[in-house]
Amino acid sequence: MRRLVVLRHAKSAWPDGVPDHERPLAPRGRRDAPAVGRALADADLLPDLALCSTAVRARETWESAAREWGTPPSVLFDGRLHGADVPELLEAVREVPERVRTLLLIGHNPGLEELVLELAGDGFEGTLERVRTKFPTSAVAVLVWHGSAWHELGPGDALLTDLVVPRGKKE
Repeated sequence: MRRLVVLRHAKSAWPDGVPDHERPLAPRGRRDAPAVGRALADADLLPDLALCSTAVRARETWESAAREWGTPPSVLFDGRLHGADVPELLEAVREVPERVRTLLLIGHNPGLEELVLELAGDGFEGTLERVRTKFPTSAVAVLVWHGSAWHELGPGDALLTDLVVPRGKKE
């Protein structure tokens, strides 16, 4: 079984004059990103590989989440993931080596939400409806499927087993 863990970056700031790609995490995002890392560890969802957008807010989400793990996996920063639509996201996922069993994909909406809905043929306990309603910042969707290689993954092939939105505590 393979697992695709889809993570929307944590809450970002909107500083004046900063290009979209360079926007950093907001204070809430800096609190939530480590909570994502803890939630993934607690759920035994640590990835073999992470694919991450090159946008600052996505990279900061990855770095903060990965600090919560003893030994973070390898990460590939991919510029195609910033602003990507479903075909672009799926192309990046399909390039993942066969040896990777659990893949963490860190990026942006609306592409990630649409990818989850495209890949999920079904979902547990209302998870699909929850994604359709809202896929907020720091949301983690877990998709599982029985394919032998990532290049085989296609629409409706996966089961959406979980949707969580970890939040950090205000100090």
